[in-house]
Amino acid sequence: MKTKAIGLISGGLDSMVATLLMMKQGIDAVLLKFASPFFHSDIINKQTIEFMGLSARVVNMGNEYFDIIKHPQYGYGSGFNPCIDCKMHMLSIAKRVMEQEDAAFIFTGDVLNQRPFSQRKNFFHLIDKRLELEGRILRPLSAKLLEPTIPEIKGIVNREELLGISGRSREQQLKIASEHNLSGYSQPSGGCLLTDKIFSKRIKDLLNNWPESTLDDAELIKHGRIFWYKKNLIVIGRNQNENRMLELLLKSGDVVVEINDIPCPVCVIRGKDITDEVIQYAKGKILEYTPKAKGKSVDYLIRMKE
Repeated sequence: MKTKAIGLISGGLDSMVATLLMMKQGIDAVLLKFASPFFHSDIINKQTIEFMGLSARVVNMGNEYFDIIKHPQYGYGSGFNPCIDCKMHMLSIAKRVMEQEDAAFIFTGDVLNQRPFSQRKNFFHLIDKRLELEGRILRPLSAKLLEPTIPEIKGIVNREELLGISGRSREQQLKIASEHNLSGYSQPSGGCLLTDKIFSKRIKDLLNNWPESTLDDAELIKHGRIFWYKKNLIVIGRNQNENRMLELLLKSGDVVVEINDIPCPVCVIRGKDITDEVIQYAKGKILEYTPKAKGKSVDYLIRMKE
């Protein structure tokens, strides 16, 4: 029987090469791909995706994950990204799957020193120890620079066929990808919205105004122009696609304000106390972004999502 291992994949080059290295050694890889409104949101509603000829399970990160973003134990990176806490959360889920599947170990596409905040040797040790997974997490791309793991010590995995990569260069990974005709991987960087400075500010404002906010609220602020008025969130679409998206994201109690008979952006108001004053403020904002309404007397359509 093949030895079974749980693999964390992002869809990027590193996790693809890591999976290849495991498959070449005859490991039966059970792949997990995590999705949230902040990364890989396009697959949230899927149960599986195809990856290197394997069926990878999609794990949807819920409000438990959002609570981690609000209060990370190990702080944030350059934006609002709690990378260490995020990785620990994903690995804790992988640990449960490993136990359910009676798998021998977990592997990831981590590369030592590729990211200064979360991919340092001391943090690898910290994560493994905190999750009681010491020796059970194999990082094939940097394995030769790290202490041997249990599958290496037991001979389940041949350490000599693993790599010793450190830093941001992907020259070796690209060479391997070319040699094995690997394609379809996502480009590095920019994958997580929480590293984006503009979106990070939106999240900070959301949590400052609504500490009890949920992932539904975080999804809403990904779109349109964002304004706050007396603890009420006002989102104004910038184009037809955003207008359609805002309509799809409506929750019970949301108020939609539009101008009658004139093409205008959709305006969504979300809050606990949407008064006439709040609606009047939203009306003024809509006019700012509706050139065809300037200088005209307009009527407004106001509706509440039931």
